[in-house]
This record gives sequence, C-alpha cells and structure tokens, in this order.
Amino acid sequence: MMYTGKRSSLLWVKWSCMILACLLLLVGFVYAYDKPGGIADWRYSRAAGYPGIINIPLGDTPEQAVQKFRQTTDEQVIYKEAIDGGVLVFTKRNDQTDGTDLGIEFVRKTWLGWKWVTGGSYGLSSVADEAVNYMSMPKFKGIHGPFPIVYGQIADKSITDIQVILGGDAYRAKIINEGVLEPIWYVELPSSADTPYQIEALNSRSSVVASKTIDDSFDSGSILVSK
Repeated sequence: MMYTGKRSSLLWVKWSCMILACLLLLVGFVYAYDKPGGIADWRYSRAAGYPGIINIPLGDTPEQAVQKFRQTTDEQVIYKEAIDGGVLVFTKRNDQTDGTDLGIEFVRKTWLGWKWVTGGSYGLSSVADEAVNYMSMPKFKGIHGPFPIVYGQIADKSITDIQVILGGDAYRAKIINEGVLEPIWYVELPSSADTPYQIEALNSRSSVVASKTIDDSFDSGSILVSK
C-alpha cells in the first residue's frame, strides 16, 4: 500500500511538471509571437514586402495601438467597431479645415495588449457636386482583417444607401451617422473579391444618385452626382 501511494505521488509530480512545462512553452510562444519585432511582425513585414522587420508596438487600447504605430497625435478616432476578431478604427486629422480626409485601421487584441494589423487613409480636396468619396483596400495574403473593404464619406444629404455591385451581387454598406460630422460608410467584401466592381449611391426612393466602376483594388477618389 505504501509503495502504491509513493508511485501515485511520483506520477502526480511527473504530470504536474509536464503540464507546467507546456504552459511555459505556450507563454513563451505567445510572447515571441506578439512582442514588438516578434514572429507576427516578421510575418507582416514579409507579406507587405518590407526587407526588414517592422516593430509594431503594443497599446492598452485600440486607439493607443494606432497612435503608437502611426507615431502621431494629430488624428482623432471618430468611430470604432468590433469586426472579424478585432476592431476597425476610423480616424480623421484634427487640423482638417477643407476637403476630406478619412482613415481606417484594423487592430487586434493579443495576450500582451492591442496590436495594429493594417490600415490606410486618403485625403481629397473639395469637389463641386460630390455625392460620396471612397477608398478601396484589397486583402493581402498573410495579413488578417476584414478585407477587401471599401469605405468613405457621404457628401450629398439625399443619399440614404450605398451598395457595391460585384459579380451580380449587391453588398450593402453600413452607414454611420452618430458621433460624426458627416456620415461615413463601409462595405466588407468577400475575401476572394477582386475588381472590377461598382459603387452605387442611392436616395430614399432607391434611385441611383451617383455610381462609379472601380478597376483598381487600391484606389480612392470622389464620385459626382449623376447628371
């Protein structure tokens, strides 16, 4: 009986050590993967075509992660939304006085904090008879996120709906009115989507106010009211 009890204790110690070793390996891998300059940053650098490794800092919040990566305090967050396992953050420059500027950033939560994944922005001068403006961002192999995505800002107050026509299917935009000076919109397209596709802006009668065919998957510009 004493021999059996001693054997059981040894087995318990053995299994406890194995479990502890696995946990330590897991923690070590997580740290090595998500730390600035770690495996995740190496994968992003390869996918984005950079020769070196970009050190992507960690933040306590999605906003801080964006601010640390962009190294600027000149942008304000105007809207954010949980999507595709992370957060989509919309930004505008604080010093904007004319025209349009709008950016999106995608960040994800890691065990070490929030980390920037990818994003972009555009700026346009004021244009007469502008209905909407837009930027399209493709999906890059090896970079996770809600892409391809098309987003922008609504200039014509008669517009109540926006859709992207792709391969005969219509993908309706989410339009954000609350907390922004001018409505913003975005459409998340299927991961396999590719150009060409068409952006259509519609009024409350479902009539097309403006439309444009997009041939470049990384493009931005204004869409004027149809004459």
